[in-house]
Amino acid sequence: MEEDAKRGRGRPKAWDDKAAQNTIKSLDRALEVLVQLGQMQGGTLSEIAGELGQSPATVYRVLSTFKARGFVDFDDETQVWNIGPAAFLTGSQFLRRTSLVERARPIMRDLMEATGETANLGIERDGKVLFLGQVETHATIRAFFPPGTASAMHASGIGKALLSRMDDKRQRAVLAASKLERFTPHTLTEPDAMIADLHSAKARGYAIDGEERNLGMRCIAAPVYNVFGEAVAGISVSGPTSRITEDRIPGLAEFVMKAAATLTTAIGGNGR
Repeated sequence: MEEDAKRGRGRPKAWDDKAAQNTIKSLDRALEVLVQLGQMQGGTLSEIAGELGQSPATVYRVLSTFKARGFVDFDDETQVWNIGPAAFLTGSQFLRRTSLVERARPIMRDLMEATGETANLGIERDGKVLFLGQVETHATIRAFFPPGTASAMHASGIGKALLSRMDDKRQRAVLAASKLERFTPHTLTEPDAMIADLHSAKARGYAIDGEERNLGMRCIAAPVYNVFGEAVAGISVSGPTSRITEDRIPGLAEFVMKAAATLTTAIGGNGR
């Protein structure tokens, strides 16, 4: 009886978990529009429709529906659509359902003060790094990854820290899905070179993004573990290469690894 009651709260009792049966196609297409708009960080109707390969009329109806609910905004002067406040408020509930962000905040603040560089927190979602929080440096030149930003794992310090702790099968699957896209001349795009870099990161306990996503920016990251010893998040410092010089990497890495270990303990995790 109790089991039936629990099932009823999650889904209809008689339904099986079949994607075709449980998916509303029109809603799925509408959400594609919202996700695309977020990835584009704004765009005109024709730009959005072109990226999706859908008709402008269809996309317009979807955007108008989202606008009525506050999920998108429209600028009459520029004719540009953007993500609206309702989308942010709904998405922010994700951050509130986990103690990770709350526990990480003071640790990230201490890390920023100790290193003088911006501290970041991220997790893996759908083969990408999802940034959950950031404490910005007081310096004028800084890295900026607002909560909700997604980035390629193979060109991210946190991404590589998490990849380095995955088993070979999962690791290669994530890398294959990313297609090792090149962002700068420093991006590792050869699978063998990427795997070798991840092995090095695992051995030393921290990963480095050396201008692999953005020229002139460097990041040092370490994994955070859950109670099962699984890497569930990453914490990092990032900043310009003019400040995070190669000779400073080992010293900064010590602060990053200490912060990651502190956060692991704070969430009841089991560091290796």
